[in-house]
Amino acid sequence: MRNLRDVELDGKRVLMRVDFNVPMDKQGNILDDGKMRGALPTIEYVLAHNGKLILMSHLGRPKGKPDPKYSLKGLAPHLKRLLNGAVVSFAEDCVGPEVEEKVNSMNPGEVLLLENLRFHSGEEENDADFSRQLASLGDVYINDAFGTAHRAHSSTVGVADYLPAFAGFLMEAEVTMLKSVVESPERPRMAILGGAKVTDKLGIIENLLEKMDIIIMGGGMANTFLKAQGKNVGKSLFEKDLLIEGNRLLDKAEKKKVRILLPVDVIITGEISADAVAAVVGVDEVPDDMMIIDIGPRTIEIYREEINQAKTIIWNGPMGVYEYEQFARGSKEITRAMANASAVSVIGGGDSAVIAHDLMLDDKITHISTGGGATLEFLEGIKLPGVVACGG
Repeated sequence: MRNLRDVELDGKRVLMRVDFNVPMDKQGNILDDGKMRGALPTIEYVLAHNGKLILMSHLGRPKGKPDPKYSLKGLAPHLKRLLNGAVVSFAEDCVGPEVEEKVNSMNPGEVLLLENLRFHSGEEENDADFSRQLASLGDVYINDAFGTAHRAHSSTVGVADYLPAFAGFLMEAEVTMLKSVVESPERPRMAILGGAKVTDKLGIIENLLEKMDIIIMGGGMANTFLKAQGKNVGKSLFEKDLLIEGNRLLDKAEKKKVRILLPVDVIITGEISADAVAAVVGVDEVPDDMMIIDIGPRTIEIYREEINQAKTIIWNGPMGVYEYEQFARGSKEITRAMANASAVSVIGGGDSAVIAHDLMLDDKITHISTGGGATLEFLEGIKLPGVVACGG
């Protein structure tokens, strides 16, 4: 990727794509500013090198038209605090004469936060005219929004057709770390895959069979593989139309000498609720009227031992319905095992990252991706449009 350190920023208008799609409550208070903090190293670098920094982001899904509840205006004061009082202004739109006027009146070392990109339908359509309007605001383009790198939008791809494009430090770190995990010489390499559906991760499993030594499974996706092996999964979530595909992947893993580990015991319940009664059974003992809702204690022990022996680990997707305490043990214990392991450990964003944060183990994990969907596509071996636009 083209490196930000190789470009002269002094006095330049620096148009930078960030991912400020932060969770907010109904009163507009920021619930977690992690994504904003993640962009600070690049922001501070631009300001320290006397750039005029124009930030653009989306927030939520306003469907191509202005919606006050998705405005970025409330983020400007918080950004100012994060930047220790730097000059941070807000533009009521992201394109147009008023925005151009604000940009033209900026001094080096100042920040202008544009309004939500997705208030314009041209953003998600990667409309050429909208891309040109955005590009006209800058002399240099930086993409530091790895979380949207899998989207071919105007702000992630289109702008790069009109301006020299560079990767920000967060983007660079994400790509470098994810590449190092799937290509690491440190073996054994392990992938831990959970979540609800096999469909979402079919391509990932296929790609990881070429790169991993062991794949550990949990969550709803493990049910499909258990069913493919002829196990009774009761009322559990599984994907009937993927049973043949599941067997094909298990056969392929055997031929590739990649070990796929599935649960040997599970937590079952008759309903998913806060006061549901749970029980532990072996995978051969699931009753017809029960559903699998988490991995069991013997499985946790087996997985923990494997994690302790791994040298490189990447995890995406919870082991159970972790939102309920009685079904959260599997996901929590996997997180703790990763935190205690000597391996290079990466969590691929999403729910797994939330679990690590809730357990206050963030600093024990080598890298927690900001990606979510972008991380999944990267692991699938798909070239991310936003990365390609920056020369990656």
